[in-house]
Amino acid sequence: MLTMAVNGRTLTVTIPGDTPLLWLLREQLQLTGTKFGCGAGLCGACTVLINGHAVRACSVPVSSLDGAEIVTIEGLDRRTDAVAARVIDAWIAEQVPQCGYCAPGMIIATIALLRRTPQPGDQEIDAAITNLCRCGTYPRIRRAIHRAASTTP
Repeated sequence: MLTMAVNGRTLTVTIPGDTPLLWLLREQLQLTGTKFGCGAGLCGACTVLINGHAVRACSVPVSSLDGAEIVTIEGLDRRTDAVAARVIDAWIAEQVPQCGYCAPGMIIATIALLRRTPQPGDQEIDAAITNLCRCGTYPRIRRAIHRAASTTP
């Protein structure tokens, strides 16, 4: 039995310890905004925040999460989270999504970056945002990150 907070809600779950967090989120909790992409932690479609850090949910066994705080794309609250609001607004303003599959993971990774580095340069963005976009909207992603950073209060 494991206890963790998911999107602000404390849960106790009984699940095999080697189950990837992604499957707990998608299959057990029906939080399908976190996407399955590669299953190897490479593409970033499954990125979530674990204790404030951007992590690939497909590569994290639930056994390592007892007491953890997890935030998925569904757990972002624009009303109470200024960084999330700025990132989401920038994504819309720059028309980042084409197919949108990578958007949840990209948004989560960007929020983690801006919380850690409020005014990142291009090199910091490249180092932090390693998520893949099948549609190739990288120029719009970079513009959105700079836009969100420039509106920092």
